[in-house]
Amino acid sequence: MPQFLQTNQLQSHLSLLCGCCGPLRPRYKRLVDNIFPEDPKDGLVKSDMEKLTFYAVSAPEKLDRIGAYLAERLSRDVVRHRYGYVVIAMEALDQLLMACHSQSIKPFVESFLHMVAKLLESREPDLQVLGTNSFVKFANIEEDTPSYHRRYDFFVSQFSAMCHSTHEDPETRSRIRVAGIKGLQGVVRKTVNDELQAIIWEPQHMDKLIPSMLFNMQDNEDSERAGEENPASLAESCFRELLGRAAYGNMNNAVHPVLVHLDNHRLWDPNDFAVPCFRIIMYSIQAQHSHHVIQQVLSHLDTHSKNTPRVRAGIVQVLLETVAIAAKGSIGPTVLEVFNTLLKHLRMSVDFELGDGSRRNSASSLSSTRTKESEERIVQNAIIQTIGFFGGNLPDYQRAEVMMFIMGKVPVYGTPCHTLDTGTKRIQTMLLSSLIMVTSEFKCKTMCAGLPMAFLEPLCSISLMEDSELRQLVLEILHNIIDRHDNRAKLRGIRIIPNVAALKIKREKISKQDVVFMKKHGQQLYRHIYLGCKEEDNVQKNFELLFTALALITIELANEEVMIDLMRLSIALQDMALANEENMPVLIRCGIMALVAAYLNFLSQMIANPPFCQHVSKVIEMRNLDAPYLLPEHVFREKCVLPESLDRDAVGLYFQTADLAEALSVPGYNVERLAIPYIPQVTGKHYSQTGVHDFDPYLNPAFGPGSVAKSHHSVLLKLSLSIV
Repeated sequence: MPQFLQTNQLQSHLSLLCGCCGPLRPRYKRLVDNIFPEDPKDGLVKSDMEKLTFYAVSAPEKLDRIGAYLAERLSRDVVRHRYGYVVIAMEALDQLLMACHSQSIKPFVESFLHMVAKLLESREPDLQVLGTNSFVKFANIEEDTPSYHRRYDFFVSQFSAMCHSTHEDPETRSRIRVAGIKGLQGVVRKTVNDELQAIIWEPQHMDKLIPSMLFNMQDNEDSERAGEENPASLAESCFRELLGRAAYGNMNNAVHPVLVHLDNHRLWDPNDFAVPCFRIIMYSIQAQHSHHVIQQVLSHLDTHSKNTPRVRAGIVQVLLETVAIAAKGSIGPTVLEVFNTLLKHLRMSVDFELGDGSRRNSASSLSSTRTKESEERIVQNAIIQTIGFFGGNLPDYQRAEVMMFIMGKVPVYGTPCHTLDTGTKRIQTMLLSSLIMVTSEFKCKTMCAGLPMAFLEPLCSISLMEDSELRQLVLEILHNIIDRHDNRAKLRGIRIIPNVAALKIKREKISKQDVVFMKKHGQQLYRHIYLGCKEEDNVQKNFELLFTALALITIELANEEVMIDLMRLSIALQDMALANEENMPVLIRCGIMALVAAYLNFLSQMIANPPFCQHVSKVIEMRNLDAPYLLPEHVFREKCVLPESLDRDAVGLYFQTADLAEALSVPGYNVERLAIPYIPQVTGKHYSQTGVHDFDPYLNPAFGPGSVAKSHHSVLLKLSLSIV
């Protein structure tokens, strides 16, 4: 017989002997076999496990064979349902994994992950939990060298499926879900800091990871459980950890699945889950990444521009939450983009509302239209609140830019692209309401910065519209900007203040910049106050706001020259009410008289000139006796009896220029100027060669609302255009 045949026969006999004779088996197999007791209930044989561990540490090249053999035994035991031995095998694997950190551990890890996958594929909840626990232990091990070929796609899919478990037993269902969340957390910890595993941030993985966490966060049926036993609590913790590890380039992939999940589960209406979800996102990510989230939500709002009003309102409210948090930190270059998108959707919402209103043709459609209108109002209010809150939290230098930006979007009558319609008025009202919120607590260092010409002119033009609500909004915006010492609350309401000193008005000496501002633009403010007083639809609130505006100008911007001009304005208002060339209602005329009395009473005490105070007090006292309807405390009462006309001959009831001039004949006041009657001036660069103001309906009959505009036009064209 040839020599090589004898050798082959000898090797085959030896292999048969090794398979049936223990002493001839490889040592690593004997060591592995010894850790399994005869009865699995006895658990892992610790002494033999120590021997196996020592052998593995001493001969790391055998680790891959040890792992392969353990995997073989575990697979066989799983098939035979000998779960006690499965538990022992996994315990042994865990201990070996924790003890060995050499280069040779890589092949061993592959065997380990293969065994974990076997357990996860099992339909037995106990085995799934067992495999997950082993994987979590593995995830917490820091390997000496990175792995170039290892992938975790299967584990992401399997753990995500476990997070959505629908097991019929609630206790078991919670255990499986908790295990799935822990597994995903392990995958994140194992891969997120490894540059070689950046693939975990790709959409195909994020689209499984994120929805699995959100599903458990919203399905908080085990709220009584505490800590890691509560799927919702654990999912939120994992969600925060994942977002906290997200780098600049991964933010979009992390946020997009959130938006898709909220769409798929219809969680925008109501948005009880969406709002806290994005609150978690904003507080978990790095502050410099906030603008990524805002951009994503804005884009999503554009995507849903034709969705139901409640869905759009839900998205806007989420946007409000994100910008409210982002405004406290860095929001990047997205400030104007936020406002531009919101203003676009505000206009669209008004168009939707008015478009539905024009199609009313039956009782049923009328009911549905009213419902749609109320829902669109929810969208509009949410947008206004977002604009105002965001703008109100910006630093002053950015807030000034936003104010200019919003004012540029306000339709102004007289410009070719806007006509007088309901939609335009609604847009004006809402944008001015948002400007009130933006300007709230706005403290400009100089009035030139707070009221530049490009902002002041369109604002004052709106203040002359024949709509009392618009005029009120404009005056409130002026109050916010002018009042830099928070005095407005002390001046609320129109009344004869008996002791102005008791109000403890805060004021500083007027700066040179503000003196220049009043010389340039003071006439414009006076003029619009003058014209705004005689509108026939003025109500008590209009007169209250006009009084506050005059008082704030006195406090913040008045030197001796400005005070003289304000007195001239007051006397001119009184003369206008007496002359009544505009055929104003008696109530408006009496209201103007009451405004003048309240303001001169305030001004006299601010100047603290005894003769001036004495004259004002004397007139007020005479009115109390003979004409109480000329005082604010009486004229605005419902049952106030008004005269048919005002008696011009009752000199004691009116303030006299000569008496005021005599009282102010002290150094510092130009009494000669007081004797010059006040005439409203057309100022600024936006007027034509004929003197007709481009933006002003009172001076431009082409855009003015009817006969009132024409009457103003005819009167004011006779006025001198030079500054008195």
